[in-house]
Amino acid sequence: MAAGINPNVSTGHFRRTAAAQAASRADPIVATYSIVACDLEASQWGVGVQSKFLAVGSVVPWAEPHLGAVATQAYANPRYGPQGLDLLRQGSSAQEVVDRLTSTDDGRDHRQLGVVDGDGRAATYTGKECLDWAGGRTGAGYAAQGNILVSAETVDALADTFEGSSGLLAERLIDCLAAAQAAGGDSRGQQSASLLVVERDGGYASLSDVVVDLRVDDHELPIEELDRIYRLHDEIFGKTPRAQWLDVDEGLADELRDRLTKLGYEGKLDDAFSRWAATENLEERVEGAKQIDPVVLDALRGKT
Repeated sequence: MAAGINPNVSTGHFRRTAAAQAASRADPIVATYSIVACDLEASQWGVGVQSKFLAVGSVVPWAEPHLGAVATQAYANPRYGPQGLDLLRQGSSAQEVVDRLTSTDDGRDHRQLGVVDGDGRAATYTGKECLDWAGGRTGAGYAAQGNILVSAETVDALADTFEGSSGLLAERLIDCLAAAQAAGGDSRGQQSASLLVVERDGGYASLSDVVVDLRVDDHELPIEELDRIYRLHDEIFGKTPRAQWLDVDEGLADELRDRLTKLGYEGKLDDAFSRWAATENLEERVEGAKQIDPVVLDALRGKT
């Protein structure tokens, strides 16, 4: 009997167990490209990220309203997230956060980090031992970075797309990820993606700071899937400017009653409409039945 081998365990099982143990001791490589960014006018901060790595959203993105956002990747140090936000809370700038986190980390040569602070200042860091291609780029309100990429064009696509875009921060970040993938992306392929956007009281029922927190943990086309579920999210939780809502005149009221009745919602229009909206999780977009959000009207028409 070989020393150290349990006689009650098959050789094959022993080999698999030993391999699993060895793998668990290895530092996970998060080969990734990401963008941390803010929209100061909207008071939003966020992170968009894609990787050939399972559930990248559980490791890379961190953000807090009015403090900033952090992306930690490559041989990722997850402590960079909460520690970085804490340093921002203490008044450190984005560059100071990067400098302080990496200066005390013996593994810094294998790390990659992006930070944007509450004032929109940005900093990025790529350790000298990160796998090619690896690097980053910063600009007003964003830091873009990536490792194990096809080329620098991936990071340039992140940066150029952000600089040339406007509108909702969440949609801009998704567009950045899509542009980066089109430019080459992760040299190993795709697997997961995530989107995190925060705003003080900007989340569900104005009782949360999380505007968007969506993750595609394992998918052949994670960015396309992220965009799809974001559209679902926006239908439920998005906000159409009140000036774009439609007045419910007599003709539209008759249409609403007819469509609601077909779906089994009878009675007074206000009540039937509210019950249907609650069933479809659209109650955040409904305020009585004197006016209607066009998104809600499209959803009702789509159901009938």
